[in-house]
Amino acid sequence: MILRLTLAAALLSGTAALAQQTDLTLAIQLEPPHLDPTSAAAGAIDSVLYSNVFEGLTRFTETGAVVPGLAREWEISEDGLTYTFHLAEGVTFHDGTPFDAEDVKFSLDRARAEDSTNAQKALYTGISDVTVIDPMTVQLTLDAPDGNLLFSLAWGDAVMVAPESIDGIKQTPIGTGPFKFEDWKQGDSITLVQNADYWGEAPYLTKATFKFISDPTAAFAAMMAQDVDAFSGFPAPENLPQFEADPRFTVIKGSSEGETILAMNNKQPPFDNPMVREAVSHAIDRQAIIDGAMFGLGTPIGTHFAPHNPDYVDLTGLSVYDPDRARMLLVDAGYAEGFTTSLKLPPPSYARRGGEIIASQLRNVGIEAEITNLEWAQWLEEVFRGKDFGLTIVSHTEPFDIGIYARPDYYFQYDNPEFQALMKLLNATTDPGARSDMLAEAQTIIAKDYVNGYLFQLAFPTVADARLEGLWPNQPTQANDLTKVRWTE
Repeated sequence: MILRLTLAAALLSGTAALAQQTDLTLAIQLEPPHLDPTSAAAGAIDSVLYSNVFEGLTRFTETGAVVPGLAREWEISEDGLTYTFHLAEGVTFHDGTPFDAEDVKFSLDRARAEDSTNAQKALYTGISDVTVIDPMTVQLTLDAPDGNLLFSLAWGDAVMVAPESIDGIKQTPIGTGPFKFEDWKQGDSITLVQNADYWGEAPYLTKATFKFISDPTAAFAAMMAQDVDAFSGFPAPENLPQFEADPRFTVIKGSSEGETILAMNNKQPPFDNPMVREAVSHAIDRQAIIDGAMFGLGTPIGTHFAPHNPDYVDLTGLSVYDPDRARMLLVDAGYAEGFTTSLKLPPPSYARRGGEIIASQLRNVGIEAEITNLEWAQWLEEVFRGKDFGLTIVSHTEPFDIGIYARPDYYFQYDNPEFQALMKLLNATTDPGARSDMLAEAQTIIAKDYVNGYLFQLAFPTVADARLEGLWPNQPTQANDLTKVRWTE
């Protein structure tokens, strides 16, 4: 009798354990090059750490709204030049050190410093001074009004870090978030565990493992075998119908901030010639790329702006697929016999698959694009930092990032003083109507200059165990926020 009761209790206990699963294995395609979101452009870092390990003064929600983060409230002076932030009480970093206004000053001074390697440094250089009022109050003084400041502070590039842990941040990130870094098995996975001392609402999960699977075929196999619980940004859209037909899974088809572009090096001949860039743009059949590389998932774009944004202007008509016009433009530009250039591709499937299609389309008008496949760290070194490329394909997943076209030293090296002045005026403008007009003008300028080949807005499909809830359907920033994720049974 005792044995029978013990066995029954064990069975009940096992059932409860299954019902209360609190660990998660989430697959993503790209592995971060390191773990400091404040000193690199790789969105894969935020994919793991944003809102999980690191937090900023403000943060994005799954809808893209900007809400309080470590700053619980703030005041803005009438002239728009002074922001006073009041910080959350009782916050500690994962190493036990307290978070206070001195850490805010350290983080923002570091981001905007002359020797800063922050990928979005330009967003913070308008801050002229960061003043500690008291341990829980910090004041930012601006050179000029900045209507985007609260938005810019929500980026992963502006998360709060501490001077005590900065030396080891690339391998051992220490933040204030609901999860702590536990382990990085390079080439395989990163593991986070729940922060028992978190200052905010505790997450449901006690452990989360981010598994890196770059190959689409391997991604399909891992999900079907349920070796992973979810795959964020599933890289094989041709397999989605199989998951949709399988009751074990849920397929979430979200959108992203990812403007996928055929980037052209505007300072490297022949792409320093606007007619050549226009020819490239007319040689591209966007829908064929979407159908062939993304199996129909994606929205065509004609400029660097998200179609779901209310200020989006449809400018696809400026660069319609017209190979005959592309050939004529090449003749007029002095390239009647065409030319050869490099096409350097990072790992994502949209780039590798899309690159093959685009190379074929360019070959049709006389442009020979020699493909080189690069790993993510190589792409960052050669293309993004080294600017050693003719063409490349990449999806810009940062939110509202048209301002990158005002940076002459950005990797595609577009230098237009008119555009730079417009962006400066936009940043100083708070009136919604005036901002909308300026954004329409900005989109039109870069479309008519054919700065890059604008391909499509990246869709964001996620395949997950049907029992999971709380995953972000969309990507207002490149993140896998696990704060609300839980198992329902």
